[in-house]
This record gives sequence, structure tokens and C-alpha cells, in this order.
Amino acid sequence: MDIDSCIADETYQDQILPHVSRTFALTIPQLPPALRTPVTSAYLLCRIADTIEDEPALPAAETFVFLQRFTAVVCGTEPAAPLADEIVRRLSDRTLPAERDLMRNMERVIRVLGRFDGQQRAAIRRCIEVMCYGMHHFQQKASVRGLERSSDLDSYCYYVAGIVGETLTELFCAYSRTLAQRRAALHDLAASFGQGLQMTNILKDVWEDRSRGACWLPQDVFGRYGIDLAQLSPEHGDARFHAALLELIGVAHGHLRNALSFTLLIPGEEPGLRRFCLWAIGLAVLTLRKIQSNPGFTAGAQVKVSRSAVMMTRMLTSVVVRNDRILVHLFDQAASGLPLATPSVVRQPGWAAAAAPVPAPEYTRHSLRAQVESAGPRSDGGSVQ
Repeated sequence: MDIDSCIADETYQDQILPHVSRTFALTIPQLPPALRTPVTSAYLLCRIADTIEDEPALPAAETFVFLQRFTAVVCGTEPAAPLADEIVRRLSDRTLPAERDLMRNMERVIRVLGRFDGQQRAAIRRCIEVMCYGMHHFQQKASVRGLERSSDLDSYCYYVAGIVGETLTELFCAYSRTLAQRRAALHDLAASFGQGLQMTNILKDVWEDRSRGACWLPQDVFGRYGIDLAQLSPEHGDARFHAALLELIGVAHGHLRNALSFTLLIPGEEPGLRRFCLWAIGLAVLTLRKIQSNPGFTAGAQVKVSRSAVMMTRMLTSVVVRNDRILVHLFDQAASGLPLATPSVVRQPGWAAAAAPVPAPEYTRHSLRAQVESAGPRSDGGSVQ
């Protein structure tokens, strides 16, 4: 594909977005207008980094050099156009046409980034720096043997998703004084929000990842059930594998409860921000339900949430978007029957931490409801609208 080179940079971003992410193309338009362009830019820059990392034609050492140079471009110390031209020439046929077009237009996204205020630019630049380092660190070690420990899974999720949660938090706080006053509480939950979504994707895509020679499941969890991840195949799934999978579903569920707590910190007067979060949370919970009920699945498409379920999630959350109690009730209904474990501590490197990491709180199944009810009446949690 080749989008018209004469259109404005912001228009290019809006036009390329649906071609590289159907999910974000659905949720970003729900955001307030002042946030749509920064969030779109942040996502597209992350997608460029991901395209560089995933390119099979590039040796690992060269990939890391390109990622370092891309980080320099985002930080303003290297021009975008020469790097984009160099990378485009090296992309193989496995790179999607839309991703190739986005790479070719890297300079446009960088120009948009340069128009943001200092807080927005700093948040996005930190996101790319942390993601490029951590993503490559784990991709170098990727194999069908899986990750050694659950803490490695936490670290991986932080690098590829938790940092995104923190970046969105900073963008939200730059947009709203009210949210800026809740920054510490939001930040404590942001990386956990990202990990809940990422763990859901890891569980859904386990067989697709494996076909590419990667496995992000932790050996310590599956080893307790006598499962050797190196020997795992879809044909050999059994009750032991399902039991280990349920353990990880419980952890992901716990992180998604943190994600809902994050969302309820957003005032009801910001329904678009809430919808942006709620749609992602709802679809993740429904995906976990599909995985739990279909233990013998052999492809992510078999546990994909149906279009009707997507529409129902969008409709229900939009109707009750301002009502905290009903949102908690809907979450409890959607998550009914899922195992629930204490969310693991999100691992982040000291050099990348904007604040000291805080262990995620322990949850009982009804603690979110208690949290809402104990808060009493709130101006942003009123009647159904």
C-alpha cells in the first residue's frame, strides 16, 4: 500500500492506523480529541520498533543497531529519513505492506512527535527507549523452551506492555489536571494493566508464537505439572498442561482486576477515556473465558472473541460507563468462573523506573466491589447514562 504523500502528517497517522491495528483503530477514536494524536503517534512508533525487531532478514546484532538508531531518532539526535530508507531496503516479504509503508513514513510520525509538549514527548521517548532495549533482550533468548521463571514473564510483559501502560498514564495526566492529581495511584496500576492484556495475548497466541520458535510461558509453572515446554505440541495437550494454563489465567485475571481499578480512577466525566480502557479489559476477560473453556485449542482463532461479543461489550460498557458499581458488576459477571491469583509483581529495571515499583495488592473476588462501595457517593459514579 502507499498512502498519498501530499496529505498532512496527522492525517497520514489516522489513515495508516486501521491497517496496522484493528484494535487501536477501534479504541483510539473514543479518546478526547486532544489525546487521539499523541496516543496514535505513540502506538505507531511502538509498531515501527516491533517491525524492526520482527524482521527475520536482519541478524540479531544488526537488529539491535537499528533499534538503537531508531531510539536516537525518537530522541531527536538522528534524522529519521536516512534510517527509514535503509531499513525499508532490508525488509523481507514477510513484512506486511502497511508496516512497510509506516516504516517509509517514519519521518512523518517523528514530525508529529516534535509538536507535542515536553511532558508528552518525554513519556513517548522513554517508552521507545525501554521497549527497544527490553524487547531485543528477550527476543535474543527466545526459544521453544520458554522463559525460565515467572519473574522473567513479568519482566518481558513490562518491556512490551507495562511500559505502554505507564506511557498512557503520563499522556492522560498531561491532558487532565484531575488525573494528574491521581498520578501516583494510576502509576501504581499502569504496568499491571499492560501485563494483564499482554498475558492474555501470550496465552491466546501460544501456538502461533511456538511456530515462530518462541515461547513466553514460564518453565517454573509448567515444570510443577511435569510439562517440558521444549517438547510441547498442540497434539500433546493434556490435563496437566491445562492445569498450568489455568494458573496463568488466574494471574492474568488478577492483573485485569488492577486494570479495572485503574479505569475507575478516571472520572466519569471522561467517558471516552473510560471506554478506551474498558473495551480492552472486557475483550481480554472474555478471551480468558474462551481459553479456559477450550483447553484443547490449537490456534488463537479458536479462542477469538466473536464479533457479537465485541459489539455487546462495547454497547454495555458505553451505557454504564459512568457508573462504577455496575461496571464492577459487569466485570464480575464476565469473569465468573475464572481462577483468580494474586497479581505478580511487575518487574522493571531501575534505570527505566519513573517511580519505585509497587507490589500489586492482593485481591479477593469481591474486593473491587468493596473498594467502590466503601468510597461512598462520587461525582463521577452517578446514575446510568
